[in-house]
Amino acid sequence: MDILSLFVVVPVLTVIALVFTKKLEQARLVALIGMLIELAMSVNLINKYMNARKAGDKAIMLFQRDIPWFEQFNAHYHIGVDGVSVLMILLTTLIVIAGIFVSWKINYLPKEFFIFLIVLASGVYGFFISLDLFTMFVFYEIAVIPMYLLIGIWGSGPREYAAMKLTLMLMGASALLLVALLGIYFYSATNGMEPTFDLLELANRKMDFAAQKIFYPLAFIGFGAIGALFPFHTWSPDGHASAPTAVSMLHAGVLMKLGGYGIFRFVMYLMPEAALFWQDFFLILAVTGVTYGALAAIQQTDLKYINAYSSVSHLGLVLFALLMINKTAWNGAMLQSLSHGFITALFFALIGMIYGRTHVRDITKMTGMMRIVPMLGVAYVIAALANLGLPGFSGFVAEMNIFVGGFLNTDLYKQALTVLAVSSIVVTAVYMLRLVGRMLFGPTTKIYTNLPHAFWYEKVAIGILVVFITLIGTLPFWWLQFIQDSVNNFIKPLVH
Repeated sequence: MDILSLFVVVPVLTVIALVFTKKLEQARLVALIGMLIELAMSVNLINKYMNARKAGDKAIMLFQRDIPWFEQFNAHYHIGVDGVSVLMILLTTLIVIAGIFVSWKINYLPKEFFIFLIVLASGVYGFFISLDLFTMFVFYEIAVIPMYLLIGIWGSGPREYAAMKLTLMLMGASALLLVALLGIYFYSATNGMEPTFDLLELANRKMDFAAQKIFYPLAFIGFGAIGALFPFHTWSPDGHASAPTAVSMLHAGVLMKLGGYGIFRFVMYLMPEAALFWQDFFLILAVTGVTYGALAAIQQTDLKYINAYSSVSHLGLVLFALLMINKTAWNGAMLQSLSHGFITALFFALIGMIYGRTHVRDITKMTGMMRIVPMLGVAYVIAALANLGLPGFSGFVAEMNIFVGGFLNTDLYKQALTVLAVSSIVVTAVYMLRLVGRMLFGPTTKIYTNLPHAFWYEKVAIGILVVFITLIGTLPFWWLQFIQDSVNNFIKPLVH
């Protein structure tokens, strides 16, 4: 079996094994073993990818496999990876592993919880390796659907409402995306050729501008909704607020990355002329999301809502960078996707740990937490500093590439929008520092004086995320070598 298919097969085998487990200890161990195998495969894939590029393999996508599987519609199981795909696979694996450790003591239906979590992960893996639009859409739905059950069953607060809102909005966006994909498929049959869903073949056929103008906004909104595109982001804060900790981590850290990745990989690559035509319209939406998310976060006192709106702002930067259409901005967009994945997963992990001890998420009711749970406090400070863009952490190098890429445009209008986007980092600094000051420092609240310190499994989850936030910040060029390889290939239709 090829190396890429194993990323989908191993989760399936893990789910089968989970079905036959009977105890909590068995369920979490099986889930962890399955994802540790995925981690070993991720490291092996990175090594093979680097060796292939060093050997001079110039193919756009490596390790391709193409098998017909829905022949009457010419739909193929066509898979392959480039630098961005490889890093997204690594991101997914690490966050799922961290999520398993965070959920180590889950008691309610643990087997079922881990099953749905692994199914979600399998859909994400399949999405990142897909080179066929039909296959991509199938894996996209596999990734999205388990969220309803994970939030509706294991969530808190108005979980049924949050799960239903998330599902309906993302399914609505999926409908728009499906219309666009079917339109692209049927239009590809012009000039007597057989219609196709194949990404690389579609790029070679070069769709007419008139068709691009119709399908582009449908596909952009379809993907953009899961990437927190304003004003289609409203499902995200409610979903995060009600989701269990590991689900919030995977939701914000990985699932929301499907939006920016889909726009980068499929939408702008297949419809470059429409990307330029619709650029200004979607730039306004992206910048509005960046500033709105930051301003909304500063008004919140609930820890999860603060991080949820912060995610809207920071993922808005990914869309903003993609719409700037230059290599520097695109490098920043993909690096921001990685950076935000680790940072927001760390935030939600810490929020879950703190809430599990205090049963409070209101920052006005918590002070002096640094003295009570020092390790969690230090980790929260690291997450806050990374989120506001402190040099040495991943947020700085990602946002620097985005903003430099924005100012590389000689158009004064786009430079003005870049100034608005840059202003969001000032607002981010305000609400992050306010949060740290209110919650971690100040007088110790008496009712919280006997809280347990971080457990070993919590330390492992925190350690994984902090290490990679630091690695990206201190060794950005190692990560950028993968990203630049992908960006150079996929930006060509838009800049030439």
